[in-house]
Amino acid sequence: MTTADGALIQLRAWLAQRKLPSNGRLPPEREFAEILGVSRGDLRKALATLERNGELWRQVGKGTFIGTKPVDELSVVGKVADQSNPLEVMNARIIIEPIICQQAAINAASMHIDELNRCMVAQRAAQSWRQYENADNRLHRIIAIASGNIVLLALFDQLNAIRRAVVWGRLRQHSDAPPTNHHSFSQHEKIIASIAQRDPELSALLMREHLEEVRHNLINPGKIASIV
Repeated sequence: MTTADGALIQLRAWLAQRKLPSNGRLPPEREFAEILGVSRGDLRKALATLERNGELWRQVGKGTFIGTKPVDELSVVGKVADQSNPLEVMNARIIIEPIICQQAAINAASMHIDELNRCMVAQRAAQSWRQYENADNRLHRIIAIASGNIVLLALFDQLNAIRRAVVWGRLRQHSDAPPTNHHSFSQHEKIIASIAQRDPELSALLMREHLEEVRHNLINPGKIASIV
């Protein structure tokens, strides 16, 4: 294990213990390296890894923050989100994400599978919808990274930014956290297994089925709306 790997482990452990809220600010880099007992170079590599996974975002002059970067309401994404709705976003996801998943089954590396499995652990351990959705966002983005296609990743990021800009929180009113038998758990595990088995057709099919159930729950007033 390299010193950079050790820094990533230390960073993840520190974040797990603190349970900072979304957009919570991390300590300045020099101070943070001392807290973790790692070099600043290794800390930067660890932070970059989490940033690529959508777990952190950084802005020059402001610092490093937990979660995904807030959407600029004046951007094209913000303008699209203002004119869209959850159902429209789900329909777009059903078109795009199965293709991304298919490519991930072809191109994913072992490190991507490992990271997907860590996301599943985080999802099952989530004690709030926010924690679950952060882990879910990472899982879907890692699949996009694993596709090995920078254009598909860019499309995913744009669509995901629109998804976040739509007010999803209004859809859930009946529970504080996902139930232990939440449908996404088993569906995500099957998707990860199909990617690990290098089965592009099955991966695309499972992703489509997963997102179609999410859409069904979204428009079914008799169920807790699930948008992830």
